[in-house]
Amino acid sequence: MALRVTFVAAAGSSTVLSERFEDSRPLDQAGWSEVQRVAHELLPLAAADLRYCSPAPRSRATGEGLGYAPLVQLALRDCDMGRWRGLTLGEAMAREPEAVDAWLADPRSTPHGGESLLDFIGRVGNWLDTRPAEDGCRVVAVAEPSVIRAALVYALKAPPGTYWNIDVRLLSTISVAGRPGRWSLRLESVSAQPLRA
Repeated sequence: MALRVTFVAAAGSSTVLSERFEDSRPLDQAGWSEVQRVAHELLPLAAADLRYCSPAPRSRATGEGLGYAPLVQLALRDCDMGRWRGLTLGEAMAREPEAVDAWLADPRSTPHGGESLLDFIGRVGNWLDTRPAEDGCRVVAVAEPSVIRAALVYALKAPPGTYWNIDVRLLSTISVAGRPGRWSLRLESVSAQPLRA
């Protein structure tokens, strides 16, 4: 039996188009309502041996709202976006279109003066690889969708550009199982009800 890490995507604090890089806003009312709506489904994850969250306000609030009492992990913070912090993608594109294009095309680039996509994926992957490796240990981590995308790219040893092709929905869950450097994606059924033919 291997270590299992289940990621829970934090609830939202804005619409998708108004998402900001390194968003530090707290959950809005719609986000809180969504947490309350799905809490009964996600509450069983509170039984995990270890419960973590990113330092972002919405991740902490989501974890608390779900009853996880998570421990903040700085390694699960969003990508350091340098001078683009707090901007939407559209705002960054309006100010520096060539820089945004370079950032989207090259995972090593840092035109914003922050962290490259490659370094971000490596940081999140290092966090994943340093979890306790006891057989059967269950971990839950509440984080922004961007952090979960980075973890999946790392776990699957996918090319960095794959990051842009992963859609992580708010309050969705995904698990990886394995050991440091050897992770597998684990898709689990939503309910224990048998499927009907």
